Amino acid sequence: MSTNLTLISDAPSPPERGASRSLPQVFSTCPSSALTPDNYLERVAQVARWSERAGCTGILVYTDNSLVDPWLVSQVIIQNTGLLCPLVAVQPVYMHPYSVAKMISTLAFLYGRRIYLNMVAGGFKNDLTALNDTTPHDSRYTRLIEYTLIVRQLLEGRSPVTFEGKFFRVNALTLSPRLAPELLPGILVSGSSDAGLAAARAMGAIAVKYPEPPELCKADALQRSDPCGVRIGLIARAQDNEAWKIAFQRFPEDRKGQITHQLAMKVSDSAWHKRLSEIGCQSNGKRDTYWLHPFENYQSFCPYLVGSYDAVATELARYLVAGYQTYILDIPPEEEEFEHIGTVFQLASLRANL
Repeated sequence: MSTNLTLISDAPSPPERGASRSLPQVFSTCPSSALTPDNYLERVAQVARWSERAGCTGILVYTDNSLVDPWLVSQVIIQNTGLLCPLVAVQPVYMHPYSVAKMISTLAFLYGRRIYLNMVAGGFKNDLTALNDTTPHDSRYTRLIEYTLIVRQLLEGRSPVTFEGKFFRVNALTLSPRLAPELLPGILVSGSSDAGLAAARAMGAIAVKYPEPPELCKADALQRSDPCGVRIGLIARAQDNEAWKIAFQRFPEDRKGQITHQLAMKVSDSAWHKRLSEIGCQSNGKRDTYWLHPFENYQSFCPYLVGSYDAVATELARYLVAGYQTYILDIPPEEEEFEHIGTVFQLASLRANL
């Protein structure tokens, strides 16, 4: 494969008038076991290899009650790649923090691979209800901070670990095998709400948003010292009409999906879910580069940028300039898609003076 996302490092350095921004890190997303049950193992390995060849830092493995265990999927990814880092979704309701630390240290011991953690405060309303998790929205972030702190202290070798909080308590807890310092996990968390942003700062995590249109992302509104990122899909081709044809083929209008989306909106307490829905209503179905059609049809949970290389790169550069340096892409349908994504990132990095 000729195009590689890491080629953005070939872009010229910014002028000396200011400090240079770091190059973005890019994650892809693992296929869903609910959507691709047949030959799922082979599909996971295939997408992981595509992602590694494209130069991605890692690959998101998300979780909810309907999906297979993300840790077992992550082991499959590690076994089928040489460097790619699983970005494992972690929900406190599913697993004690000691078990998370043990998983990370064990995978490091067996494979010498770094893991990233995508810390999840909530989830689907029905999933939480089934698990009898009635914790309010903001309190879930308090719980997540405690949870992550225990995991970090164990992995950093601060043994024995004693901690007493509102949600978790451990006493003289030790972890073995010890984790090499260079394999300490990177930590990401949803940062679309005020509680999420505060949690990201408390945990030293990258705050990841489901972004608004680039023109609404004010650079001066971001805490430039805080690392931040976005979850977004990209469909770009040489010609605008070609990109839109592919977009509608991949995400056709789905009345059932629209109804499911509307029902989910009624019970969701998610800040990003409500905000994207508001933006979608304001757009009135207008075809812009920033596209919420897959979200509104319950086909994807992230916004998309769609259009020509030039159009998509222009909007992506605005996110880069606004300070977003981590990008979690949607599930790639085929390896060729990474070539188009690589082209867009190269153009966007040039325009952002990276």
